[in-house]
Amino acid sequence: METKRYVEFQVRKGVCFMLYVYDLGLEVDLDQCRRSISAGSLNGDLKTNRRAPRYFDYRPAPLRMTQAISPITVGASTTSDPVEIVLYDFGGVSVTYAVPFQGGWADLRTLSAALCEAEELKTDSLRRVTELLESIRPAVKKPGVSDFVEDYLIFQIEEFDAACPVSQLNERYAAEMAQVLRAETQALSDGEIADAISCRIGFGPDDVALIDWNAALAFDRDMDDVRAVLEYATVELLELRFLDHQLDASLDRSYERILRRTPLEMLGLSRGSGLRQIGQFQVDGAILFERVSNAIKLLGDQYLARVYRLASQRFHLSEWNAGILRKLEAVDNLYEKISDRNANRRLEILEWIIILLIAFEIVWSFVGK
Repeated sequence: METKRYVEFQVRKGVCFMLYVYDLGLEVDLDQCRRSISAGSLNGDLKTNRRAPRYFDYRPAPLRMTQAISPITVGASTTSDPVEIVLYDFGGVSVTYAVPFQGGWADLRTLSAALCEAEELKTDSLRRVTELLESIRPAVKKPGVSDFVEDYLIFQIEEFDAACPVSQLNERYAAEMAQVLRAETQALSDGEIADAISCRIGFGPDDVALIDWNAALAFDRDMDDVRAVLEYATVELLELRFLDHQLDASLDRSYERILRRTPLEMLGLSRGSGLRQIGQFQVDGAILFERVSNAIKLLGDQYLARVYRLASQRFHLSEWNAGILRKLEAVDNLYEKISDRNANRRLEILEWIIILLIAFEIVWSFVGK
């Protein structure tokens, strides 16, 4: 019976998009990057026909480019040409590989597991991002490729054979789809299956998309808009993780800096580099958070807004946002407390100086006589 289920479902045409996301700086001048790439400073071509042009209000629009790639074999599949790179003004950059595939559920499970462990693709993506940064370094504020990387799989099934319509796939092949989404070749529990396929959305009777935290599985011929939403949500997750890590490190360094104050700082006679650093952490963190949160607006399409809401739910973006806001508030409170303490210390020292001057004047009046 199990063998029959695998045989009756066959993908005739499908593409898996393997997405890697990095951060390469605090801020990117996209106009300057466009001029550099057009001048031939990097091996790549600008992509003028952006995906999802109607409903996406990027401010500013990200820079898209394509690069040629020699085929890379992952398991039984091979990447196709070209690779797409998308650069955002807040420093996020994504690298997307396309892997055509065919076959049944067993083939999809194997491909999903292989792509999640594809170190050759991760290494190639890091090399491309590093080369991109070197070619546009003058246009990047605080350049540097972060150690953080976020990856995501998007399976697009355009043509398939099945014994049931699209609307019943979620019920008939729940276990198989959950394995593909979780990149698991072993059987999953009922609870894990239910969780993996819980975020389901479709626009018409012949298309459906399942969105999970590790991958998305879509039965649709035209899903550029949906793929762009998932791409941006992955970039947002990476930036929030990166910012959260930076704020943790900033708070730790700030506490250490407070405990190791110089004598002048202890007397309130110097604002010190520690306070300036805390202020810089505060400004940089707030700017990055604001840019990432407001980089995209979905206009006039409630379906794409629901897709983004499901992706946000899967990636726990609201929890990341809440945590970052608390840490930004902690940095702000820390800056204010240190600043107030230094100001009070300076006032106390000024009061003592005035007292000493008055005392000196009184004593001098007697000594002078």
